[in-house]
Amino acid sequence: MTYCSNCGEKIPEDALFCPKCGARTMKGMEKTVASAEDIRETFNKIEKEFEKAFALAAKEIQTAFKNAKESAQQPTVKETVTCSSCGEKNPKGSVFCYSCGAKIEPSAEKKE
Repeated sequence: MTYCSNCGEKIPEDALFCPKCGARTMKGMEKTVASAEDIRETFNKIEKEFEKAFALAAKEIQTAFKNAKESAQQPTVKETVTCSSCGEKNPKGSVFCYSCGAKIEPSAEKKE
């Protein structure tokens, strides 16, 4: 029998964790220690996954910039309502002219 280095409880020699406090035993630490080759292999796998992720992200960013550029180059069409009283162009849906206050007729809408 050995003793837990954390709580002092008697534990079986082949125990990986202390049954009382859950601390990892020396035997448990020895079993879970990875070799340098295992660590190197894991980092290589991670590196490949990052390369794939960054390549995909770069492609998606390029597509997003292309779409944004195309959208920015398209002319914007504003629909307006012309006041029959003063001729001022008001935003579509306006009921009263923001310049002279006259009531705007709904049939005065046009695109500009």
